[in-house]
Amino acid sequence: GMGWALLAVGLLMAVYTLLRYGLRTTPRPRARPDLRGRTAIVTGGSSGIGAAAALELARCGARVILATRSARRGEAAASRIRRETGNNQVQFMHLDLASLRSVRAFASTFLRQEPQLHLLINNAGVSAGGTTEDGFSLPFQVNHLGHFLLTQLLLERLRSCAPSRVVIVASSAHCAGRLRPESLGRPPSGLFSAFQDYCDSKLANVLHARELATREQGTQVTCYAVHPGFVNTSLFRHAPLWLKPLLLPLAWLLFLDASEGAQVVLDCATQDGLEPLSGRYFTDCGPRLPWPAGRDDRLARALWEGSERLVGL
Repeated sequence: GMGWALLAVGLLMAVYTLLRYGLRTTPRPRARPDLRGRTAIVTGGSSGIGAAAALELARCGARVILATRSARRGEAAASRIRRETGNNQVQFMHLDLASLRSVRAFASTFLRQEPQLHLLINNAGVSAGGTTEDGFSLPFQVNHLGHFLLTQLLLERLRSCAPSRVVIVASSAHCAGRLRPESLGRPPSGLFSAFQDYCDSKLANVLHARELATREQGTQVTCYAVHPGFVNTSLFRHAPLWLKPLLLPLAWLLFLDASEGAQVVLDCATQDGLEPLSGRYFTDCGPRLPWPAGRDDRLARALWEGSERLVGL
């Protein structure tokens, strides 16, 4: 009996190893430029892709601001990154994207304290449903509106430090996004409303990058939307309970880890010669055409004007 049990365990381990490492290609480590003298903001920088990107930017010598909601997690991540990289220019600053008041407070503190900004990485994201203090749907505000306002408030500084870049972490989930300019920021109805809301916010990310690039032509501020791949991050915390037993083993087997997911974010933040591709959508295979709604310039302009109205710009 024991022999069979051991054999079964051995077989399971072999199958797991084959699946985990056979189905995934490990990306080669990329060479990154020296970023000393450059300042970066990473939203949601205390965990997941944000923390992995921040670690790498710090390793390259950048001054890195972790803009995140939890002071406890933000301070812990900043001190861990300082320790691991020997770069003391890594700071936590409080930012809650679910509050437009907090976004404004963060921007004014940052502009007062920090003379430079070269890189804005709009990474923070949620997939949970709900409503914010400003009355908007939680995923739409955190994933798009809060970042839209943040980018607008910091744009003058990005221009004055140009060449500078904005990297927006989107997702291939934009394929299911549907944006109606007349109901922006209102949660969709129906059984899968939280999922729909998330997809809508990711479509907004792709269109935001596109329209920002159009408006910043000639300023040397460039912008990129990124699908980091399917990454095993805490985003799945909010999956419905019945879905978790299905998702978690899948995530464990097939999804990238955060440092792998951060690679394409870092490519768009640091790679030379990407300027002509401003506004484009990137995956780990380089620039890709987004789904048709993500190439709709009329919708991009309507989203921009609607977003300005909603945040009171």
